[in-house]
Amino acid sequence: MALSSPTGDSYLLGYAGNWPRVAWPNGARVAVSLVVNYEEGAEFSAGSGDDHNDTCGELQSSVPHGLRDIAMEQMFAYGTRAGYWRLLDLLTEHHLPATFFFCGRAVERTPQLAALAVERGHEAACHGYRWTNQALFTNEAEEELSLRRAINALESAGCGKPAGFYGRWGPSPATRSILRRLGFLYDSNAYDDDLPYYDIDESGCAMLVIPYALDTNDYKFFEGDPWGTGQAYLDYLRSSLTVLLAEGARGYPRILSVGLHLRICGRPGRLWALREFLAHLNFLGDQVWVARRVDIARHWLAVAPPPAGAPRAAL
Repeated sequence: MALSSPTGDSYLLGYAGNWPRVAWPNGARVAVSLVVNYEEGAEFSAGSGDDHNDTCGELQSSVPHGLRDIAMEQMFAYGTRAGYWRLLDLLTEHHLPATFFFCGRAVERTPQLAALAVERGHEAACHGYRWTNQALFTNEAEEELSLRRAINALESAGCGKPAGFYGRWGPSPATRSILRRLGFLYDSNAYDDDLPYYDIDESGCAMLVIPYALDTNDYKFFEGDPWGTGQAYLDYLRSSLTVLLAEGARGYPRILSVGLHLRICGRPGRLWALREFLAHLNFLGDQVWVARRVDIARHWLAVAPPPAGAPRAAL
């Protein structure tokens, strides 16, 4: 099994073409991970007492920092007021599980919605406390405190202790060490592979990494709107899956991560694309394994355990 560390030339090689021939359940060719990012209420906002506002919504805000941006607050609120229900009902309709990346502060503000997602069978993973870039943390103690607050928010809402983590954009140099100390089963702050792998620290302890993806993420609707329409997004998702299915048919397992946001794909014109894609997944039957990330992690640990050490939460 590939071992990786974010330093050194070996990090660039990964599996070096020696892909593990690990089978997904029921002979599936591809594991599909549907991820719902739950961030609404955790964004920075002068209306919440912050010194600046998040500026990325349907349009770039023209309100300067220091002034309350009510329009941006409303764009975020659309996610929990409307988009959440569309996404949750769509997943229920197609009998498909998802992983929810929950920001702790968002859960504190709408705990009943977080709890309902878990009641419906979805995974509650940690997305940090505020919707902010973990790489901006320069103090390890402060970063750990923020993650502890996020964990406490989920537990207090009845969602249980999260097994997985993904922070906005990228980690700090200390993030993965903190995750080990806090007993996380897996980390998804990685974009460097289509397969899980193990990151080994200096003590020989292995952390399971389940990479995420941004090319199949609906947030690109906000980044210059490259999709243009829901049809373009649907075409890209299906094209990605087609390639991975062909690789899986040759005996090489792969993961397709699809990132979604309440305030983005919860809009009607974009939800259409997601509805069509979920129908396609159901049509493919056992060719795909649509699974929560925690289930992917547990499966990988069982069939491809690390040669030394173990994720702390699995001990």
